[in-house]
Order: sequence, then C-alpha cells, then structure tokens
Amino acid sequence: MNMSFSFCSTSSAISNPSDNVLRFSVPSRLFSRELVRFDEKWKKKYISLSRSASTRLEESLIAKTKSLPRREPVERLGFVRTLLIDNYDSYTFNIYQALSTINGVPPVVIRNDEWTWEEAYRYLYEDAAFDNIVISPGPGSPMCPADIGICLRLLLECRDIPILGVCLGHQALGYAHGAHVVHAPEPVHGRLSGIEHDGNILFSDIPSGRNSDFKVVRYHSLIIDKESLPKELVPIAWTIYNDTGSFSDKNLCVPVSNSGRSLGDGSVISVSEKLNNRSHWSSSHVDGKQNRHILMGIMHSTFPHYGLQFHPESIATTYGSQIFKNFKDITVDYWSRCKSPSLRRRNINDTANMQVPGASQLLKELSRTRSTGNGSSYYESSLFTAKTNDVDVFDLADVSYPKPHAKLLRLKWKKLERLAHNVGGARNIFMELFGKNKGNDTFWLDTSTSSSDKARGRFSFMGGKGGSLWKQLTFSLSDQSEITSKHAGHLLIEDAKSSTEKRFLEEGFLDFLRKELSSISYDEKDFQGLPFEFCGGYVGCLGYDLKVECGMPMNRHKSKAPDACFFFADNIIATDHQLDDVYVLSLHEEGTAESSFLNDTEEKLISLKNSSTRRRSKDQTLPPIAPSQVKASFVPDKSREQYVNDVRSCLQYIKDGESYELCLTTQNRCRTEKTDPLGLYLHLREKNPAPYAAFLNFSKSNLSLCCSSPERFLQLDRNGTLEAKPIKGTIARGSTPEEDELLKSQLKLSEKNQAENLMIVDLLRNDLGRVCEPGSVHVPNLMDVETYTTVHTMVSTIRGSKKSDISPVECVRAAFPGGSMTGAPKLRSVEILDSLENCSRGIYSGSIGYFSYNGTFDLNIVIRTVVIHEDEASIGAGGAIVALSDPEDEFEEMVLKTRAPANAVIEFCSGSSIHVEKKI
Repeated sequence: MNMSFSFCSTSSAISNPSDNVLRFSVPSRLFSRELVRFDEKWKKKYISLSRSASTRLEESLIAKTKSLPRREPVERLGFVRTLLIDNYDSYTFNIYQALSTINGVPPVVIRNDEWTWEEAYRYLYEDAAFDNIVISPGPGSPMCPADIGICLRLLLECRDIPILGVCLGHQALGYAHGAHVVHAPEPVHGRLSGIEHDGNILFSDIPSGRNSDFKVVRYHSLIIDKESLPKELVPIAWTIYNDTGSFSDKNLCVPVSNSGRSLGDGSVISVSEKLNNRSHWSSSHVDGKQNRHILMGIMHSTFPHYGLQFHPESIATTYGSQIFKNFKDITVDYWSRCKSPSLRRRNINDTANMQVPGASQLLKELSRTRSTGNGSSYYESSLFTAKTNDVDVFDLADVSYPKPHAKLLRLKWKKLERLAHNVGGARNIFMELFGKNKGNDTFWLDTSTSSSDKARGRFSFMGGKGGSLWKQLTFSLSDQSEITSKHAGHLLIEDAKSSTEKRFLEEGFLDFLRKELSSISYDEKDFQGLPFEFCGGYVGCLGYDLKVECGMPMNRHKSKAPDACFFFADNIIATDHQLDDVYVLSLHEEGTAESSFLNDTEEKLISLKNSSTRRRSKDQTLPPIAPSQVKASFVPDKSREQYVNDVRSCLQYIKDGESYELCLTTQNRCRTEKTDPLGLYLHLREKNPAPYAAFLNFSKSNLSLCCSSPERFLQLDRNGTLEAKPIKGTIARGSTPEEDELLKSQLKLSEKNQAENLMIVDLLRNDLGRVCEPGSVHVPNLMDVETYTTVHTMVSTIRGSKKSDISPVECVRAAFPGGSMTGAPKLRSVEILDSLENCSRGIYSGSIGYFSYNGTFDLNIVIRTVVIHEDEASIGAGGAIVALSDPEDEFEEMVLKTRAPANAVIEFCSGSSIHVEKKI
C-alpha cells in the first residue's frame, strides 16, 4: 500500500516531503495534546504494525468462519450501534443527535485519543459492540497525529466495518490511502454550495445538480487533491462550479429533510452492487476546468468506507438527515450480506437502553466482565440495561444527586396589579428600595428596552441584602501556574450577619454551585401562578476564565477581578413590563419564621405610588443622578496596527484549518476614581436600553457591572426547555429611515454575517445536543434581524428539551463560555485566542443572570458592558473573524461595539462626546 506521510511540527522551517501536500504557514501551532512527529522511523513502525495487524485480522476472520454462528442481521433488531469518534470538534453532538433518532439508539462518543488501538480492536471485534463508525469533523489536519488520533488506524485496519468520515474524517480517509491534503482554493466556512453526485447509495433519494435543492454547508480550509486520489478511492460528489455563496430566501430556515428523489423504477440497489459499479468523473470534471470542482465525497472501492467534505449535520444542509439514514441502510445491508462470523450474535437489548454517549464505563464494564471470566454477563451488564451516570466523554456531569439532607425552602409572594407605571416604573422602584448608599450589594436584572422593544423583554428582577438566607459568594481562581488542578480557587462567603468564611475549592466554583442547588428542595405549589421563572436563588456573574471548569484549556492570563460573584437572594421584586404588575417574593426555610419583607415592601410601594400621583411627570419623581464631572477617555489595550495584525493571524489560522471562526476581542480602559456606578448605569440604560441589561454591585470586591447586553446565553424554564439566542452580525443604525432600512437589509443579506451566524448556530446546537433529549434540538428562528437603539443585530434561536437527569449547572457547563464569544471549534479556538489576546477577558464574555432555587436559570452574554473594578472602567469588544473578514473592517466593528457603553461613560463623567483613542 502506498502511503503519503507529512511532518507535523511547531517549526515553520520543516517542510513536507511532497510539494503537493499542505504546508502550514502559522509559525506557532497550538494543540491540546503533545505533538508526535511522523518521522521515517515511525513511518516504518506504523506501516509494519498496520500490515501485521491487518494480516492478523484477516487470519482471525478466516479462522473463525467455521466455528462461530452467523450474526443476527441488524435490520431485525431495529437499531444500529455507532461508535462516534470526536476529533475535538464543536459539531460532533449535532451528528450524535441525528444518529440517535435515525439509528434507534444513541451512539457512543469517544475522543480520538481516548482508546488505544488494542482497546478499540477489542470492542470492535472481540466484543462486537458496534455496527459502524462515524469520524467527526475537527480542527487541524489528518497529517498531524495530535489532530487525528486513532482515526487513521481505524481507517486502515477496520476494512470490514462501515465507516463514514465527515470533513476531517473525509480528509483522513483520503490521506490514509495516499491522497494529498492541500489548501483549498479558498477557505469556505459557513457557506452553501450546490452539489453534484454520481447516484451512489450514500445519496439515495437525494437530488443532484445545479437545478436541485440539494445545498450543503461547508466548513473547511483543506481539501483532498483529487488528482492525487489512488485507484482504490472513488470520487462520488463534487461542487458545482461557481455555486458557493450565501443563503437565498428559499434556503433560509429549511428543515433538514428526509425527502428527496426516488430511484425512479422503485428498485433497491444494494451496497455490494454499488461497490461493484465504480463511480467516475464525468468528462466535464477531467478537462482543463477541473479546478472549478472541489471534491466533496469519496468511497473506497472495496471497503465500506465513505467520506464527505461537507457537513450533513448542519442546520442549513438539505437532505442531511437522509444521508445519515442512507449510511444506516448501508450498514444494515452490509451486515446482512457479510458472511464474516467474527462478530458475535447479539441480544436485542445489547445497547437499546444506552442513553448516554460516554465510553469510560463501557471500558470498565467490559474489562470487569473479562476478568471474571463470565462472558455471558456482558450483554446483561448494567451498561446496556440501565442508564449510566456519565453524560458524555467530557465528564460534564455526574447528576445522580441524592438529597437526604436537602433543606426545604418555602416561597411567599404578593401580586400588586397595575402598580409599576403608577410608581414611575422599575427605575423608581429600584432607587426607592435599593438605591440608598449608591446601590451597594444590590442586583437589578433589568429589561431596559425602549417602548418599541417591550415584546423582547417582559420581566425585571431586583433585590439587595435582605433576609436570613441572604449570602454573598466571591470566587477567584488560583494562579494556574502554581496548582495541579486548573479548577481550584478560593471562595469567600459572607452571610446576612456579615460573618465570613473562606474555603479552598479543589473542584472549582461550578461544582460548588451545583452542590448548593442540589441541597435545596421545593414545593412546586409555592410558585404556581407566577408568570416568570426566577423565584429566588443565586444572582450574579460568571467570568470568562471559568471556561477551565468547562473542558477548556488552562488560562494563560489571570483576571484582576473575581472570577465569579453571586448573591443568594431570598427577597426579590419582579416587574412585569407588559402587564404593569409588580410582584414581591420572599423565601424562608421550612420551620422558620416568615420575613416581614412582603408587607414592608408593599407599604413602601403604596407610599411611592401616592407621592408619585402628586407629581406632574415621572422625571420629577426622583432627582437625577449628578454627573461625576471627571474627564475621561477610553484607551484600547491594542493599537489599530496590533489589532489588525491579530486579525491577520486569525485569518492564517483559519486558512490552515485550525478554526472555522475566531471571536477576537480586546479591552478598552478608562480611569474612574470618583464615578458613581449606579448613576452611570441609569445613564447607560437610558442611552442604550437592552433586553438583557443588568446592574450588580459587590462592595467587598469593589466591583460594579453596568451591562446593556442584547444577547441571551442560555435559559432553562420549568418545562425543561433550554434556549440560546446567539448574536452574530452587527451594523450601526442609519441617520434617516431610508438609510436605516438600507443598512438593515445590508446586514440581512451579508454573506459574511450569515456565515458567522450559521457557524455559531451549529455550535450552540452541538452544545445543547450534549444535554438535550435526542431529536429535540431545533432552530425556530434562523438569522432574524433585531433592531436596537444604536445597532441592528442578526439573532438566531436554538431550543431543546433537557434530559431529566441533567442538572441546571451541567447545562451551563456544557455550553460555557457562549460560542458567540469563542468561535468554532471551541476548544482549539479558545487556545488560539488565549495566545493572541494579551490579558484576561475577566467578566467580559462571561455571563450575568440567575440560578433559581426551583431549577431554572437565565444567563446573558456579557457584552456592551462597563466593568468597574478598583477605580478602573473597562469595556471589552471584538468580533468574529471568518475567512471573508477584512482586517481593517474588523477593527472598525470593534470600535462600533465599544461606542455605546463608552459614550455613556464619557457623557456621565464629563458631559463630552465619546473619545475612544485609536492608536496608530
């Protein structure tokens, strides 16, 4: 077998053996695992191992032919068992969700370096645990061992198991058999292409050609050079020339369809017949115009192995579900025809009850079964007959939480109808009840939309230091260079009596928060009748650096501000901006005296109402906050030149296949020694109202957050529905109605913004797919344009039904930090961004919101936010870098996003217009 190997090195001085094979042009490449070099010695060893293992496998199959009974055909069992190899990608669980419903049982997901070849061989052959293999997309190149892991070995050795490779998996199939992987003519990420195919069974019931509705989403910078294909690899699909672009109206929100064309005569073509009927390039694909057509699909001429360069799992790929169904049919047909008896007869219960994609328990259970010598017990093991505690291979959850000592909290509440407007609205309520002492140790989750935006934000919540259950949590990660656990940090707890307690959290803050919430029980009758979810609980912020508790790499920078700050709010006020009602709520522990908060607050609000009616306008209800009269200007951490160069570095990483999209950011800073944070926030909410705005003050940490975010990160309601609303794509408002409408249309039709948005939608679908019921993740709104006071934004909505055994905190852990602030694939993108950004993002790019005691939560994305910490105001801003990005335009977009909050600070402090310095 001819093999084409390449070097993978952090040095740009090392070139590849073949001039036709990809060269990496970024001098410093980042990986999550230790790099391994394909040198000559390793090549000989690898090829030797491949040949010897292949020979042993063939000999083993021949030897067992006469002794083992034929395997039960899979079509009689009604499900197909898939081993899904995750190449550290952020779209793997979109494939998982699709296969779960199509196959009839969820696949088992492992990362590409989780199993050794010996372990994989054991499960695939000795235990016959899987019917097929799917190799996911991923960052990097199949030529680098750190990127591809065990996948090349599987493609070479498992010649008698159906395999489907997607994107990187497709490239790996080509590379394993000697094809060259090269840079594409241009990187294509989040864009659609029309596809032609040759009628291969993988494309059964799917139309082909320019006039068909078969459109696919592509995320790739590398391709297989079709001229280098060996004879055993057959092209089966390719792009239509000059047919790559943005969405048309007809494909915007198309569901993934299972429909398509039939074979015409109603006949069924088997896999074996397809394999014997070699595909070909038509004459139009082998003449001088061959570069116009990019290879999109291949198959092996004798192995049941297939590769697709495009992403069938994307929300915008048509017939994606049909492709996975066809691969299932290929698998069923293959095993029904295959005479190899090496795979044992299986029980119908083998994996039908496997509800989770974890692999660690599979490993443990099979090893235990073998060690006891009780081979028959394997198929009756707890792994295959009951749910396990693993959510997935990333160890995101361990959610069997017994509550033997859980404390029962009781909720009391009052509804004051039609009161909000009569007291001057949420602003006056907050200032009257919590605004004394400059709002120290208070929170205000504020839906501060303008009158035309009320439909997007209905409820606001506010509170301060209150009842006996109140406490404040302040958490800071330890210096990561001095500890063995990247999660570890120091927690300070202050209770209602001002007593403090310090703890060292080895497992991090989110684990602590999960345990705290799991220690609370409640009676659902207490909050029946409330039209909102938050009934008391933890309110605060999660800093971006808590990503290390969510499977991300170790932080390169340490935040000066705390990494998490929360209140436990037992007394809160909610305002219904739609119906004008005010709700007063109070929590107490069962068996303790109720608080007087309800009656006291009602009296204060009635008094405020009476005083308000004697005034002529709302503006006279409370005096305005006096400006600080301190001159201020914001200075970006990076000059224009530095930022533009960082964008160019991002573009090079994207070109080399390391990322599809990189959300690059920087900080803009201003000294604010005498600024009143609450007064600043009141000015900000007037100038830049937003549906997920917030004011939080943590006086012990000298930290205030003045947030005007338009973006929801993640919400969980009482029905178990998870919702994300990522924003990608922003443009300034016009100065006239005509210009404003023109700019809105420009945003909606922008190919670059559509690509940005689609990539994050698919990323959030993946994140929700890790914790949601199979088949429940959907996109009710794709690429809507929403209008705010200063900008138009492109917003999508993703929803799914949470699995019953997943905790609220684990839902957040599965998706944090929000994909709209990282890019995709998330892990590799975060590594790259940490190397480019010269400081911690701090609270920016994290989340503000609540975790209610009743198991619900709602969190925003911290953008358009002024963070005031120790007399310094900082505003983070940036943008998504994609292959279509222009470096200078990206700098201007960063300045645009800084302008509204910075302008509010400048005006409040000195009354001057905005001055954001652009260093040259």
